[in-house]
Amino acid sequence: MRAKTANERIIFGLKVKQLRLQQGFSFDQLSKQTGISLSYLNEIEKGKKFPKRDKVHQLATALGTSADELTNDDLGRELAPVSELLKSNFLNELPLELFGIELSKVAEIIAAAPLQVGAFISTLLEISRSYALREENFYFAALRSYLELNANYFPELERAVDTFAEQFNLPAVRPLPPRILGELLEDRFGYEIVPDGLNDLPALEGLRSVYVPSSKRLLLNGKLSPVQRGFQFGKEIAFNHLKLKDRANTSSILRGRIFEEVLNHSKATYFSVALHLPLLPFVEELRLFFRRESWDMQAFRDLMLRFNATPEMFYHRLTNVIPEFFGMRDMFFLRFVHDRGTDDFVIDKELHLSRRHHPHENGLLEHYCRRWISINLLHRLSAESDNDIRIEAQRSKYFGTDDEYLCLTLARTDYPRPGKNVSVTLGLLITDTVRKEIAFLDDPAIPHVIVNTTCERCPIEDCRVRAAPPKVVKAREQYLAMKEALQGLR
Repeated sequence: MRAKTANERIIFGLKVKQLRLQQGFSFDQLSKQTGISLSYLNEIEKGKKFPKRDKVHQLATALGTSADELTNDDLGRELAPVSELLKSNFLNELPLELFGIELSKVAEIIAAAPLQVGAFISTLLEISRSYALREENFYFAALRSYLELNANYFPELERAVDTFAEQFNLPAVRPLPPRILGELLEDRFGYEIVPDGLNDLPALEGLRSVYVPSSKRLLLNGKLSPVQRGFQFGKEIAFNHLKLKDRANTSSILRGRIFEEVLNHSKATYFSVALHLPLLPFVEELRLFFRRESWDMQAFRDLMLRFNATPEMFYHRLTNVIPEFFGMRDMFFLRFVHDRGTDDFVIDKELHLSRRHHPHENGLLEHYCRRWISINLLHRLSAESDNDIRIEAQRSKYFGTDDEYLCLTLARTDYPRPGKNVSVTLGLLITDTVRKEIAFLDDPAIPHVIVNTTCERCPIEDCRVRAAPPKVVKAREQYLAMKEALQGLR
């Protein structure tokens, strides 16, 4: 008999438990009927063990069914949601081990109360369908949780970068010329780099690169800047140096097939960022910047240009080192994308360290607070003709709370994607540690602004930049008034 999969063991255990309860047997009674020990029966029902053929027949006889019925994967109508979840292989794709969770523990939860868990799973599946959520939505959410759990700092990847730089005698001075990394890809890893490989494919103009595994050709978007080319080269080096097999062949993941692909893409991104912005020099430069007595937009920009980094690379590195080396652990990162000429602002990347902070994605098509510097800068960039980078700082106090954040925002054209602008924001919850580490925190040149989450949920009156009426606030007020009136009738 071949080894059974985890899902097969779980389904078998659920069926045994279901039939045992229907027959009114206790563990002890079923043990005496079958000659199977109590501990082994317990392991079977928890999905940890699958008995040999003779024991399966003994169980089937005792439970009033056949061996074929007991070993098929039909859990019946009541447990259909559980069956659907297990057959989808979704549990196996989730990175449970990254969070210290064993699949057998999940099976125990399901086995303990299968009807209730089945109803709960059915509810989750229904919600996911209503909001058009696919498996990759869960994969990306799991990845964010994993990054947040590790404060987005991975010493093993830092060491891998150092090992690679030493192995191939990379110059200690940064920035690294893209030519050096391109030559490494060609000479050491057998790549063929096609600089304008995507130029004749208009449907792919929003991608930065595509890798063709069969020929080891790397097709580049001809509009990439040298910095962007260097970053793509760094990612390709990471896939090879770290021996990451499951990967997307496009520069960004269009649709995640499995979690390992999403995780490996994140590792390759981290590796390339760390390769271009080496840890110790970057930490020292950032420490000098934080010691400035006044906020200096140009100095912030110069820090990014010192390492010849794109805004995304620069902000990624900030999220790596600030919690680990400066102790400022309450922080968030948001990236907004704005279609020029519209009033649509979409968060396509976010990260929250230590806790879920107020500015976060809202999937209900509500209007994000226009007082946020993230959106304010995009508005102004859209109204101006030049494509220069805009950088500003803001102290954002969240309405109705004690939470205040120092927000450092950069907005620019989303090159090479036509017709779009992006902003990236790092928000640091103002704590005693932040006050100690950042000398320019109280610079009067940094504006203080009362903000909220979305216009629909904001009770601030006379807001000049409101984009939608506060319908959620009004609905809440109506409910409270109705509740008060009903209490009055009693």
